[in-house]
Amino acid sequence: MSLFTSLHYLVALHQHKHFGRAAEACHITQPALSNAIRALEEEFGTAIVKRGRSFQSFTPEGERIFATAQRVLHEQELLQQDLKSAAEQPVGALTLGAVPSVMPIAARFAGLLQGRHPGLSLVLRSMSSPDIEAGLENLSVDMALGYTDRLKTRAAKITTIEQYTERYFLLRRATKPAKAGLRIVDRPVSWEAVSRLPLCLLTPEMHNRAIVDAAFKQAGAKVKPVIETNSILTLGLSVLVGEVSSILPGALVGVLRGYSELEAVPLTGPEVLTPIGFMCAGTDRPSHTLRAALDMASDPAWQQHVTSHTGLLQAGLPGRSVATFKTCMGPCAE
Repeated sequence: MSLFTSLHYLVALHQHKHFGRAAEACHITQPALSNAIRALEEEFGTAIVKRGRSFQSFTPEGERIFATAQRVLHEQELLQQDLKSAAEQPVGALTLGAVPSVMPIAARFAGLLQGRHPGLSLVLRSMSSPDIEAGLENLSVDMALGYTDRLKTRAAKITTIEQYTERYFLLRRATKPAKAGLRIVDRPVSWEAVSRLPLCLLTPEMHNRAIVDAAFKQAGAKVKPVIETNSILTLGLSVLVGEVSSILPGALVGVLRGYSELEAVPLTGPEVLTPIGFMCAGTDRPSHTLRAALDMASDPAWQQHVTSHTGLLQAGLPGRSVATFKTCMGPCAE
């Protein structure tokens, strides 16, 4: 077994924190993964994993070995891309992270990027903000879409490309279903008024919930949701079939535009504006795949496309289609 293969197994174990799940992700048996980790421990002369009846954690030495493994595998990937790619035709892997509330935009980006560069192999993960920030620092994530304002307190050098401003809507059942999908109500509603409704909100550990709670506090209101969840899908479905309302950013409201049973109302008093952007670890030598992603993130055609699916979402404004975007990415981008 090569050293690179063993280091890949080590990284998988660090990611999944479970021997069985890590082995499954690597498409090997659990004993094979355990043997590979023990071989690394013998090679370095130190314990890497704290073992009990199940995986507990990495030892301090194991964390140092993991950090080195990430750097080694990152350099290996860069070398492979240099050998296989041209700047205009990148070939290789790219791992994208995104906070749950922006996954619809991240999914659009991943699909369009791969269509533009068929040699790319993409992994898109839904991740919490702390996990994204840690992933960018330890190189397990190449690029991420999330809350750029959180980076002001971090010492690590992170490059950002602003994408859009997240605005928030009350999602509720419509009294009378619209004829052409979800209706965007013109007249806004206050956060204080919404605090008196039965609400389904995200769980407190999620950054989006912290933004919502801060808005209610600024409005002088307290809220106790009747449903809490860490699932973005649950927010929309609970409103669709239940007797609750929810608070969603524009990117998620855009995904629900086909449901005529729902309507979205802009929130005001206060107006909450949250910057969303792409982030990557600062480097003067980005991989070919990362450079391709950064170039598309800055492309005016992409930025027009993403704006039409986020933000103020006016009624009757379907936004630019994928076909329109692809047309612009041809002659417009040259």
